Amino acid sequence: MLLSNTTESVSGGVPLSVDFDSPEDYFIFTFQILFATATVLVAGTVVVGILATRALRLQNRFIFMLNTSICDTLVGLSVYYLGLFDVQEGYPSRNGTYNVLPSLLGVNILTFLFAQFDRYFAVCHPFIYSRFVTRQFVIGINIYCWVYNFAHLLARNLLPLSNAIQLYVFSIVFFQLIVLTKVVMTIKLYVIARFQVERDPPSAEKDSKKESLRIVIFVVISFLVLWCPSFVNIIIRFVAGGGLTFRNEATNLFAIMARLNAVCTPAVYIWGSPALREASVRAVWGRVCPRCRRR
Repeated sequence: MLLSNTTESVSGGVPLSVDFDSPEDYFIFTFQILFATATVLVAGTVVVGILATRALRLQNRFIFMLNTSICDTLVGLSVYYLGLFDVQEGYPSRNGTYNVLPSLLGVNILTFLFAQFDRYFAVCHPFIYSRFVTRQFVIGINIYCWVYNFAHLLARNLLPLSNAIQLYVFSIVFFQLIVLTKVVMTIKLYVIARFQVERDPPSAEKDSKKESLRIVIFVVISFLVLWCPSFVNIIIRFVAGGGLTFRNEATNLFAIMARLNAVCTPAVYIWGSPALREASVRAVWGRVCPRCRRR
């Protein structure tokens, strides 16, 4: 009989992620609350700032930022469950969400990849880019990231467990190809920003190109640095049968590092884009704190 792809749960409710028997437990629980709150505030600020500013919504690069920031906001909200309760995602799963919440990171992976290609064609082939890469096309690409990710997730949940694991392993191999492509594109974009854009005459367009390239490069590098340890550990577990195992998602150091992207990415957006920073102050923090608007 085929194994079913189910999620085990504990009767009587889901227990907390820690037992509060040591100072480390209090630290872990407090960290998860602060991390979730910071992620929602920072990523949510980017979402509101872009949605409330028409000039930003009309630019393709901010559509990619909006998509990843929406995903990051949902990741922050998911930490209130994954980080505060005894949850173990993956195979086997305990009190899990059928991998719905962890799969949000997959949306960001694809979005970052398409954002890199977007910046490459915008800088290196501006005439082709302006003619064919319309706002509707970019919105469609971002929607595709969600549709593909959740179609893959739906297949993993509907298939028998043995086939779901095979599909999961295939996705890991596919992710390797994406990571390799992202590394190559990051190097390519750095070369473009370092040599090609610098030769352009001073203008607002040159500053915009440098800003967008700088943001993409920083975001991708931070993403790879924070995600790769978890990715390597997963490969070791499935290929060699070794690797590190953790009690739950709250104590999984590699998963925590991967989720840190959800706060690092929007923070880089705000740091690297004065227009977005101004929009965030005007639409969010200027209303919450009038002193921020005046400053």
